[in-house]
Amino acid sequence: MSLDVELIIRILVGTALGAVIGYERDIHGRPAGLRTHALVALASATFMVVSTHLAYYQGYHAGDFTEVDGSRIAASVVSGIGFLAGGAILRTGISVQGLTTAAGLWLVAAIGLCAGGGMYAASIAATVIGVAALTILRRLEDKDDRVRRRLTLTLTDAAVPTDDLLAKLDAIGVFPTIEGWHKETSAAIRQLTLAVRLPRVDGEQALVAVLEAEPGISRMQLDATA
Repeated sequence: MSLDVELIIRILVGTALGAVIGYERDIHGRPAGLRTHALVALASATFMVVSTHLAYYQGYHAGDFTEVDGSRIAASVVSGIGFLAGGAILRTGISVQGLTTAAGLWLVAAIGLCAGGGMYAASIAATVIGVAALTILRRLEDKDDRVRRRLTLTLTDAAVPTDDLLAKLDAIGVFPTIEGWHKETSAAIRQLTLAVRLPRVDGEQALVAVLEAEPGISRMQLDATA
């Protein structure tokens, strides 16, 4: 097998393994999904290939004075991936979202470097462990049998004060947390954004029943969180 073919295989393996992690993120609707993770792993594997074989392709001859530190490129990838991963982290109110996706991008960068360095077994093992952590540990996080939702309410002057409304929601066990609040003075309209945790069984129906009985709620929107 020629060296060029070997390097291409390393890049392909890194890309494929990164895509595996990205597919898990994609099926759960995360903003950084299959293509993003595959491209990060592809870039990392390519950087690693360049790092390990840069001197070989420069046509140096025996006796030529040269010094190449191949680890610098790989180290720069580790530092640089922080900027991309940071873009996946979103803060809404007091809640922070995207930390797992950011960690996934960091992981596929490591997998790409590993595959680019020719360490196929280690890169495959890291991928398997990563997928297992994302899938199995997700079930442990959801052991309280609740789902997280974002509730946006549009309230008129007829609505009860915010504290009273939160107390009523807390009484039915949805654990509301304020993420945003906005008031349109001219229209006397308040918009309240809450993070809630609903029971998986009939949680949404119970929430709607309580809100329908409340005066002054002109609009309700319930969205999934990231």
